[in-house]
Formats: sequence, structure tokens, C-alpha cells
Amino acid sequence: MVTKPESIDGAVKVKLLFFGPLAEKLNQRTIELSLLHGTTINQIIDRFELKSMISGGLVVALDGEIGVDFDTEVKDSSEIAFLPPVSGG
Repeated sequence: MVTKPESIDGAVKVKLLFFGPLAEKLNQRTIELSLLHGTTINQIIDRFELKSMISGGLVVALDGEIGVDFDTEVKDSSEIAFLPPVSGG
């Protein structure tokens, strides 16, 4: 399910991508929204209440780059992916 973009004048538009159990929990894989300039990845994590999942191994990628600093500000047209921890044997 894709939601309609939220609109804020003079804001940056970003796309959030969710995978695995998180996509199932949120009942959607993609969310497009507008955020205020200066919004950080950490603020997005707080907004979607993902801190416990981050400490449980959820990985965040910004524009395809894994391991980005959560204090990084998102830019217009950024893609932020939330990836489940990799497991296997």
C-alpha cells in the first residue's frame, strides 16, 4: 500500500521504504512524505517509533548507503530504507 504524500510548503520530499516484518507491522512498504528542512534520520526513527527495532538490529540506509549517521539531515528526493537484520547460518 502506498500512501499519498503529505504536503508542507518549502519542505523536502522523501520516500521511506520498509522491508520484512516492519513492512508487515506497518501494513505498507512505501511512504512518501514532506519533511521540514533539517529533519534528521533520527527524527524519522522517533516519528515512527523505531528505536527499539534499531537496537534489535534494524538497519537504515540513506540513498543506498548503509551505516549512515542518524544525525544526517535528509535531502529532497532522499530514499530512506529500513532493513531487517540479516540472519542465517
